[in-house]
Amino acid sequence: VVGDTYISVLDILDLALARELDRDLVAVMAIVRRPLASVLALPPVQRPRVLLGRRGGGPGLPSDEAVLDTVVAGDGGDPAKVERVSIGFNAVASLLGGEVAGATAFWNVEGLALQRERPEARIFRVDDFGAPRYPELVLTVTRETLQDRPAEVRATVAALVRGYERTLAEPESAASTLIDATQGLERETVLAQLEAVEPSFRAGGRVGELDPAALREWAGWEAEVGITAQPPEVELMFDGGFVPSDTEAG
Repeated sequence: VVGDTYISVLDILDLALARELDRDLVAVMAIVRRPLASVLALPPVQRPRVLLGRRGGGPGLPSDEAVLDTVVAGDGGDPAKVERVSIGFNAVASLLGGEVAGATAFWNVEGLALQRERPEARIFRVDDFGAPRYPELVLTVTRETLQDRPAEVRATVAALVRGYERTLAEPESAASTLIDATQGLERETVLAQLEAVEPSFRAGGRVGELDPAALREWAGWEAEVGITAQPPEVELMFDGGFVPSDTEAG
C-alpha cells in the first residue's frame, strides 16, 4: 500500500488469469526478468523425457501443468505419458519421500532447498526447454491507480529499482537488512537464494525493465500451452514507462 494506493507483486501467469476474469490490472515493473518456474527431479531422472511413465507432481494449477508439459516436450518427450499427481506446494518433501519422480517448483527456492538435501538433484528451467524468457514476477496496480496516482506509482517503481540496484552492489548488506526485518530467516539460505536469483534482476537488460518483444512472445506461449484461452493483450496489460531509464536511475 502506498498511501491508499494498492500495489502488489504478482506472478505474471496469475496476472494473465486475473485479466481473463475482467480484472483491469496493469504490470508496471519486472521484479525478475526471467522465469523462476522449473521441474525438479532426483536420479534416475537425468533429463525431462525420463519422466515418461513416471509420476510428475504439482499443485494442479494450469500454469504448473503448462510448465511440466513444456519442459517434457522441450526434451522430445510426450507430456501425456507423464502420470500427474497432485502434491500441493510440497515439491521438495514429495521428491525426497519418493512420491513423485519430478515436480514443478521455483528453481530459486525449492530447487536450492532440494539440492541442499540432495546435491545430485536436477533442475530443469522452463525457459531452457522452449518457454520464452518472460518476467516471472511483476509489480502490478489497478488501472484506476495508474490513472489517478501516477506520481506515486512512479516513485514506488523508482525506489524499488534503487533497492534492487543496491542489492546487486551490496548483497551481504541487503541480506542483513532482510534478515533483521523478518523473523525465522537463516542467513546461509538467504544468501544462497540471493546469489542464485541475482542474474535474473537484470537478465541482459535494466532492473525492472519490461521488454515488449519478450512479452509478446510470452503472450503467444501462454495461449499455446492453454493457460489462457487467448493471448493476453500485452499493450493493455503492461506499462513499462514507469521504470527509470539508465539516465534517470543514475
